[in-house]
Amino acid sequence: MWGRRSFFHALFITFLSAQASSAAEPVGQAVLVKTEVTGQAGPIEVNSSVHRDERIRTSQSGLGQFLFRDGTKLAVGWGSSVVIDKYVFDDTQSVRKLTIKAAKGTFRWVSGNSNSSAYQILTPAGTIGVRGTAFDFYVGPDGTTAVVLLNGAASFCGPGGCRQLQQRCDCVVAKPNGDMTAAGRVDRNVLDRLGNQRALPFLSGNQRLSGGLGMLGGCNMASVIPERNDRTRPPPAVAPAPQRQDPPQRQAEPQKERPNKPDKPHHDKPHHDRPHHDKPHHAKPDRPDKHEGHGSHDDDGKPGNHGLDHRDPERHRDGDRDHKNDRNHDRSRNFNRGR
Repeated sequence: MWGRRSFFHALFITFLSAQASSAAEPVGQAVLVKTEVTGQAGPIEVNSSVHRDERIRTSQSGLGQFLFRDGTKLAVGWGSSVVIDKYVFDDTQSVRKLTIKAAKGTFRWVSGNSNSSAYQILTPAGTIGVRGTAFDFYVGPDGTTAVVLLNGAASFCGPGGCRQLQQRCDCVVAKPNGDMTAAGRVDRNVLDRLGNQRALPFLSGNQRLSGGLGMLGGCNMASVIPERNDRTRPPPAVAPAPQRQDPPQRQAEPQKERPNKPDKPHHDKPHHDRPHHDKPHHAKPDRPDKHEGHGSHDDDGKPGNHGLDHRDPERHRDGDRDHKNDRNHDRSRNFNRGR
């Protein structure tokens, strides 16, 4: 009795060990990590292994790029959660089954070396079928899903039917209740339909990918919103802006006083010190006959007083003395005659 129990107990332990070893077997590794990306065992760093059944999460500014053993590439953008659900090996270069469950967030997928039928992506609104493909997809908090084709072909099937994506930048938006849009070229209005301007950041360029994942184009969705920076980085300084306006104000003050400076020495010197006051006005060549014409005759031909040189005071004094002498001489002559 005890021997049979021991046998089943040992068999059960062997089965659990096999399951544990299978679950712990790595299926890929991280090739790029930004800000914060975590797995089942804690933070994920570059070259860290990822395992089957492991849930990968990113912070609101996080980004992780992963490379699976068959060459499949998966980028996990900010605020995302995804589980590597099934990973069945075929050989070292391919897999028979690779299934991931995307719970929320934004992702970019590039198929590896395995058959297209081996890949399957599950979302709350439906299933993405892969055909040697590269595409972006987004899962909102309410399960609304958007798929944008970048290369190859893909399909999306949900409760409302299936849609085929065959042209580059074809887009389908589906809801868990079965509502689904027709396949058409993506534009910026899709962000309003998804209710999140931060959705599809790889297309807008707000999260930049490296390697082959970052060389697939953006379908004219670039620069929709600014990239979210790491929270640990200090905010940009804006204080120096008004300081650059101070130098022009200080230079403008002395310029207002410059016109008044030449006036100060002008009033300090007496007028007779200036050289141009020593020259007589009649010596100026531009008016040689100003006083000569008026000094000889008036307008009616009679001699006038305009010929007197008012600028020669000595001449006036000599004329007055001659006139007084003539008057005194006449008085003397009259007096002698009377006697």
